Amino acid sequence: MALRLFARLATAALLAAAAFAGSGPANAEDTIKIAYTDPLSGPFAQVGDANLKQMQYIIDYINTQKGGALGKKFELVPFDNKSQPSDALIALKSATDQNMPFIMQCSGSNIAAALIEAVDKHNSRNPDNRIIYVNCGAVATELTNEKCSFWHFRFDAHSAMKAEVMVRALPKDVTKVYLLNQDYLFGQSVQRDVKAALAKLRPDVQVVGDELIPLGKVKDFAPYITKIKASGAQALLTGNWGPDMNLLIKAGIDAGVDLRYYTMYAHLAGGAVAIGPGGDGKVRSVMSFNENVAPEIGNKEAEAWTAAFREKYPFDFYAAGFRTIFEYLQEGIKKANSTDPTKIAFALEGLPHKDFLGYDTVMRKDDHQLISEYFVGVFKKGVKYDSEKTGLGWGTEVTVLAKDLEQPTTCKMKRPAER
Repeated sequence: MALRLFARLATAALLAAAAFAGSGPANAEDTIKIAYTDPLSGPFAQVGDANLKQMQYIIDYINTQKGGALGKKFELVPFDNKSQPSDALIALKSATDQNMPFIMQCSGSNIAAALIEAVDKHNSRNPDNRIIYVNCGAVATELTNEKCSFWHFRFDAHSAMKAEVMVRALPKDVTKVYLLNQDYLFGQSVQRDVKAALAKLRPDVQVVGDELIPLGKVKDFAPYITKIKASGAQALLTGNWGPDMNLLIKAGIDAGVDLRYYTMYAHLAGGAVAIGPGGDGKVRSVMSFNENVAPEIGNKEAEAWTAAFREKYPFDFYAAGFRTIFEYLQEGIKKANSTDPTKIAFALEGLPHKDFLGYDTVMRKDDHQLISEYFVGVFKKGVKYDSEKTGLGWGTEVTVLAKDLEQPTTCKMKRPAER
């Protein structure tokens, strides 16, 4: 399907490429361009826009403070995919037409699956114009298992890893849970992975409800909250993100339901405002970073970084994982001594890196899955940095190191010849 869309959208891609042709330096060799495609309009635009601002902040730092790579600066070229695989494939065509070495995408595992397929086929047919797909947040587990690709590098923990972190955070007195997830590749993966983690780590826990909802379509979650309350669940476990996350928790808080919320994305932009003061101590989120991690572990450099970001933007800096991405790309390019995507891809395989919190990470060679630390944050009063001016912020409740989060992979990767 992805390949047919890729070919069918070629004309539209040329128009999109022309629109961006005047936005950057005249000479493509002047910078290292990274196409970034995520929802920048529509119901999930708040997440895409926050991602874009954090990425640009990081790139400015890499370029000005770290010298870019090989004497060149990184340049981010945004494309709005409107949460549609077809629009992401238009972005890919535009990126390859401009010989960009990277395309980056975070939101939507259905989009990621289409990109993996299209990038694979493009690279096999165009060995002199290859591109690397940098995955910054599409986390369906199968993307680095049966759907793995040499050209795909995932820099976020996959849903089975996040499910394990989430289940580890469940207190012993929670024995009844309700699962509610979005009905597409990622949500289905979370549904499966949470059940597997419960069976492995907490066989005493009973799943008293399990639902899938249409992605981005539900405007009133009150009926779902009524069902969750009636089930006797003590905790809601969900992978929802964007408005599906914010509206769900807001409905539960507004209804005054005695419920714990275990999420993967409540800490993203808009989450704190949606939760509000009624969520004090009730909401948890699996995260690679929150602004209170740095002072909690005594990392002055990381704390200064986030403080500077807060002065510029009215929302939290939660994307330490994005900084890790650009540092990996910088190191991979330097190691390859080239901007050729094939050489960079080989250089990234197995590459270790100490992230800006001081933790050890590695880009696992077997499946191109980043192995790094993760945290469970609880939304509460009394932390040093509040979130979105709510008076409450994320305090770390559980820390899982990279060595304790690594999971086996079923990936059988096909590699091209080195050149």
